[in-house]
Amino acid sequence: MEITQLSFAADCPPLSVIVAAKLAGIPLPLDSSLPSGSPPFLLCSNGHKVLGTSDLLHHIGGVSKTQCLYGSTEYESSEVERLLEYAPILSSGSEFENACKYLDEYLEKRTFLVGHSLTIADIAIWSGLAGVGLRWESLRKSKKYQNLVRWFNSIHSEYTDVLDAIIATYVGKKGSGKAATGKQGSTNQSRSVNVDVSDKGKGINKSSAEVDLPDAEFGKVCLRFAPEPSGYLHIGHSKAALMNQYFAQRYQGKVIVRFDDTNPAKESNEFVDNILKDIETLGIKYDRVTYTSDYFPQLMEMAEKLIREGKAYVDDTPREEMQKMRMDGVESKCRSNSVDENFKLWKEMMEASERGLQCCLRGKLDMQDPNKSLRDPVYYRCHPMAHHRIGSKYRLYPTYDFACPFVDSIEGITHALRSSEYHDRNAQYYRIQEDMGLRKVQIYEFSRLNLVYTLLSKRKLLWFVQNGKVDGWDDPRFPTVQGIVRRGLKIEALIQFILEQGASKNLNLMEWDKLWSINKRIIDPVCPRHTAVIEERRVLLHLIDGPETPFVRIIPRHKKYEGAGEKATTYTKNIWLDHADAKCISVDEEITLMDWGNAIVKEIERDEDGNITRLTGVLHLEGSVKTTKLKLTWLPETNELVNLSLVEFDYLITKKKLEEGEDFLDVLNPSTKKVTAALGDSNMRNLKHGEIIQLERKGYFRCDVPFIRPSKPIVLVAIPDGRQQSALK
Repeated sequence: MEITQLSFAADCPPLSVIVAAKLAGIPLPLDSSLPSGSPPFLLCSNGHKVLGTSDLLHHIGGVSKTQCLYGSTEYESSEVERLLEYAPILSSGSEFENACKYLDEYLEKRTFLVGHSLTIADIAIWSGLAGVGLRWESLRKSKKYQNLVRWFNSIHSEYTDVLDAIIATYVGKKGSGKAATGKQGSTNQSRSVNVDVSDKGKGINKSSAEVDLPDAEFGKVCLRFAPEPSGYLHIGHSKAALMNQYFAQRYQGKVIVRFDDTNPAKESNEFVDNILKDIETLGIKYDRVTYTSDYFPQLMEMAEKLIREGKAYVDDTPREEMQKMRMDGVESKCRSNSVDENFKLWKEMMEASERGLQCCLRGKLDMQDPNKSLRDPVYYRCHPMAHHRIGSKYRLYPTYDFACPFVDSIEGITHALRSSEYHDRNAQYYRIQEDMGLRKVQIYEFSRLNLVYTLLSKRKLLWFVQNGKVDGWDDPRFPTVQGIVRRGLKIEALIQFILEQGASKNLNLMEWDKLWSINKRIIDPVCPRHTAVIEERRVLLHLIDGPETPFVRIIPRHKKYEGAGEKATTYTKNIWLDHADAKCISVDEEITLMDWGNAIVKEIERDEDGNITRLTGVLHLEGSVKTTKLKLTWLPETNELVNLSLVEFDYLITKKKLEEGEDFLDVLNPSTKKVTAALGDSNMRNLKHGEIIQLERKGYFRCDVPFIRPSKPIVLVAIPDGRQQSALK
């Protein structure tokens, strides 16, 4: 079956497939016009499509003119398969060096990965390393992994002309790591940011289609991430923080973390401490931490300067009336107050007297401007309450609109990154800086991160906390950094997800599925495998010829990743099965017991309601696993099993996106948490807090509460994988 074309996205060429086809002597017309993020596919002469890198390699191996590309024996073929499945780990930044270490040890006494000649496994691993770019080139020049480098160089020298041409086209000269479009490609490249997600985002690479900060000077860019300490950081804040870090790294500039603490009614030291924790979790490297409250004396002086210059006035118009007048473009009677009258009322505000509490300080801008943000915004309000940092020194506090342009300018910020939802207030920002007589700061906009079924308003999130609808700001149902990490999201996945969007200004409603799919690609190659059986109505399978005396085997916790370690599996005459699995079994059916072998079920016992209560069978270990329909997980009947609580979470609201003016209380999800009791294998006593595992055939989980004592269950939080709705329902 002739291959007529290989299609792929220009920003993500399937390097191993292109190399394999070339070395296998297969003519391969290339089309690089697919949209960014599209999986590659082969189009065959009969119209058949082969989709995805793994299947493409299998197909090329099958039609190759080169002998032994899949090994010369059945064992070698199985090793090729194993290494093909292992190869994608090289693109997981956090596990790259572990993979290099494993491969280096594996190649200690080998010339090729499998057998005594080149196979598809060599091609896939070689291409995976070459595609990493600078990170691999740096290791290649070092003496850290000598066996791996020897093997890599040997293949390179054998096929120099072919490999150099492909690498130059699709990776960049000398492994620069720059995405290449390909000579046959189109110019339809994604404007995304390429990310090396190793070490919590410390190494963010430049894209070949980057956007620029206006008037940015290399080495002089100064940015600020300015959260309000009125809640924990959420995924939306994460985008702002990571975009600041991205541009700072790109221009070799710096980032200041500044707490916008101008509203004592909402702020606390608890939020400050946890935001700093969140920033550390995100891997944000900042120059220093500052507080808007550090500048309160200067802000007071600036307010008084504007009063003296007739650029600000004190207004006692009631708040609701003032809002209506601003909407209608009606000037306040106080706008014509004298400087002396304004200072008299300003003093009342400073003392938070009864009269002062009726007043606010407003900028005198333009009440007729079509942009309503310029219609005399409020600069100061009375808040006679203690500030979490400076106590009761002040009884009035600046608004964000007044403080931000001032502090940005005097702190030396060159570019203020703001989400595009504030676009209409940019003119206000610049006008206030102009009235203050301060250096202008460039505003750079990017789109706010919006996700389906998700509330990002701190006011709304606070409602859930205060009303006991969640367990706290770190609840796994929350979009906070601590919440999503507790649910099992790797920070590497979050960084990749956010920076793939780049600095786009397009407002998009994003699906969580994409984020969880990225997360799965990171955790699946390395997370250990364990076994659990749902406790309710579990069914005992009695194996007539099972071992009279239980015995133990030591097997890998992950068959394709040695670094996951080993576990002990006990084999007994009686074993537990999930009730859902037992229901699918027929009398005389042959089934596969995973990590053991086949068995034939001879007898099924039921209660008076027809529910299965017990199975009886015989082992048939010589049977082929390829012939069985059911491959089942099981646990031995021993007192060493551990109690588990498997916890699943759902969205807090039932609507993808709230419409303007719609109350989130009207769309609350009545059921957002489900706990299922289960039994787990005895090895799970050793799980550590935060460890991520896969329960075979049930999904991925994060250990939220490790083993303490037999009576207290291990708590495992289910991690979405981007496609399955629930494995426990």
